[in-house]
Amino acid sequence: MWQAITIETWVEERRSGISGVKGPVEDIIRMVREGGDQALFNLTEKFDHVRLDELLVSGREREEAYEKVEPRLVESLIEAEARISAFHEMSRPADMWLREVSPGITLGVKTTALDRIGAYVPGGRAAYPSTALMCTVPARVAGVPSICCCSPPPVHPATLIALDIAGVDEVYQVGGAQAIAAMALGTETIEAVQKIVGPGNVYVTAAKVLLREYAEIDFPAGPSEIAIIADGNSDPEFIAADILAQAEHDPHAACVLITTDETVAEKVGVIVGTMTKSASRREIIENALNNSGYYVADCLDEAIDAVNYIAPEHLSIQTGDPMHVLSRIRHAGSIFVGPNAAVACGDFASGTNHVLPTAGYARTYSGLDVKHFTKTSTVQIIDREGIELIGDTVETIADAEGLNAHAESVRVRRRRP
Repeated sequence: MWQAITIETWVEERRSGISGVKGPVEDIIRMVREGGDQALFNLTEKFDHVRLDELLVSGREREEAYEKVEPRLVESLIEAEARISAFHEMSRPADMWLREVSPGITLGVKTTALDRIGAYVPGGRAAYPSTALMCTVPARVAGVPSICCCSPPPVHPATLIALDIAGVDEVYQVGGAQAIAAMALGTETIEAVQKIVGPGNVYVTAAKVLLREYAEIDFPAGPSEIAIIADGNSDPEFIAADILAQAEHDPHAACVLITTDETVAEKVGVIVGTMTKSASRREIIENALNNSGYYVADCLDEAIDAVNYIAPEHLSIQTGDPMHVLSRIRHAGSIFVGPNAAVACGDFASGTNHVLPTAGYARTYSGLDVKHFTKTSTVQIIDREGIELIGDTVETIADAEGLNAHAESVRVRRRRP
């Protein structure tokens, strides 16, 4: 179960695409486009085995959710929301900045929140109220005026409470690719959105990719993963605990330990085996461990290069000098530095976002943040001194490109006394 692997093989196995489900997902999208709400009712009964009368979760159901969970959980969600909100407030861009770059020329950027976004919160194997917070709180911080959420029925009370704490008004009990199609295309009940965020299975991911013509997405997000870089200074029990925490997410989750000390890898394997025997989600963990393993690097430089090649969703740095390693990491979704930085802290309550790119997409995508919910417009303020300063340059380049009207639009201004 705990095995030596090659980095290349581990990465290749993580790059399973959406081609295998593209046909069925295209059929689902077509059904929603043509059938609207009725298609959602039919598909929900087919896939979730739930017969719905309404898509929208009522206000009464959301109020009653508070009676179905422990008060301690409600308090924890309130604290988590506050921490997530505070972190994302720090990264919120200015509404507008302007700077005079030359006499008579002022340039800047105006940032505007999107009008309406949709968040997808998975259901099924477990409740994910933390994901509900992660997807919607940054949108609220960004200033998005209209936020809706879809989650498979029946939507778990904890998820409903999290969305209520986050200030989300619209919650629809629909999941899978059909939920993505509904938010992207719109139906009689669900108004179309500009952007869809949130993780899901391969069908959800495929729908997001296929519908980008209608609604932008955050990034493809598949089964969860962790890479751990460790040397002889690390604590094997901490590493094993992080591996099990990641493995219990999903049978397709994957973990890789990259270490310069083979003894550490061996000790971790023993502890992982012991912990797995008593784990409450043992079957899921055992399946995930089949996708996992360790690699012994010749030196720390090789280990760092391997991490940058993998571009993992989560990276845990457990070395004698973690800040040195951190300074050299180029590709990772979220980074956890030092022995006490359990990945679970970022999953729930440190404040950073746990909706992250997987399968190497951290090489080109950032994790979910406030900027995902905004767009920018460049601004230029040019007075007479400014147009005289750059007028010759504009006219010369415009004439060279044969765009004479462009050149004349500047000349007519410069001819005015």
